[in-house]
Amino acid sequence: MAKHKKKVQQATNYSEYSRENVASYHKKNRGRKVRRALGRTILTAFVCVVALVGVVAYAWLNNLSSRMAVSSEEQAKLNEVLVETEAPGDPYYVLLLGCDGRSGETDYRSDTIILARVDPQEKKVTMLSIPRDTMITYKGSTMKINAAHYYDGPSGSVAAVSELCGVNISHYIEVNFNDFKKVVKAVGTVTVDVDVAIDDPQHFEDIYIPTGVQELDADEAMAYCRSRNFPDGDYTRMRHQRTFLTALMKKVTSSDPVTIVSFINSFADVVTTDLTATECASMAIQLQGIDTENNVYTAHAPSTTQTIDGVSYVIVDETSLAQMMEVIDSGGDPSTVQNDPYAASAQDADEQDDTTTDGTATTDGTTTDSTTGY
Repeated sequence: MAKHKKKVQQATNYSEYSRENVASYHKKNRGRKVRRALGRTILTAFVCVVALVGVVAYAWLNNLSSRMAVSSEEQAKLNEVLVETEAPGDPYYVLLLGCDGRSGETDYRSDTIILARVDPQEKKVTMLSIPRDTMITYKGSTMKINAAHYYDGPSGSVAAVSELCGVNISHYIEVNFNDFKKVVKAVGTVTVDVDVAIDDPQHFEDIYIPTGVQELDADEAMAYCRSRNFPDGDYTRMRHQRTFLTALMKKVTSSDPVTIVSFINSFADVVTTDLTATECASMAIQLQGIDTENNVYTAHAPSTTQTIDGVSYVIVDETSLAQMMEVIDSGGDPSTVQNDPYAASAQDADEQDDTTTDGTATTDGTTTDSTTGY
């Protein structure tokens, strides 16, 4: 009986491969092959789409970078003065410049000079304003520091600031004031706590900004950052510029990565830098969540004003600046060594209004300029 059952079972097993099941078997096999082929096709298509997206994204980022890039000749000069950090994540210095170049001009001054130390790991930023009329010796000639840009472009500014402050600078970012409003429009408005009312009808007609927390649009932001209609002239203006940059940083770094990249896309046509679009985005994303109230420090180079041979200069106190740079380089707050008496007097500010620099060399090696008023 057991043998019979075994034979029946064998017969049943053999029946799976009987003539009647051959067609069914081949049909199922074809189905599996079709599904496998379809799967391979979908996978291949997916890989192609990912690759295409990657190519498009790469091309788009390259386009952004090219729009922000300096000329190849200037980049070669920058490579000689910019110094990379030893390791990724180390603190680094960035030179921020605001310039007055007009359309078609290739040689122009740097009107705003800010040395920024960025610590991505600690999420700290320190900004040091350097007065544009600071007296320096550059390539054997006495001049104002903003003339270094006139003679040698961004690399000249980097070299001059690096020597003055005694630190290596890794990157530079330049904004032309003619395009400044576009930067603000890209982010909408910027929230700023205005400490001194802005009332400068000679240069900014119909614009009045009261004290207190204000939402500044593009025109108001320009007046806030450029007006020098104060008793101490350029010193209050420098403070306002640092305050505005802090507020702008807060708005950008509080955004999500997609919005940050969108901002960079808007900035690309108004900013010039050695950084690529990817590096700019990485810098902003690294600083996401930065506590701008407690971890952004600001100060100006300790200095006084002096008229030498009929030219008004800002004279930096080298000893005090060296002490301040030690604090900045260690990640500390430079305001702890900032002395307000270094600010210019009202009379000095009036003299500065009459003698800012456009880079025109005089016979004694100094530089003079036309009055801009701001």
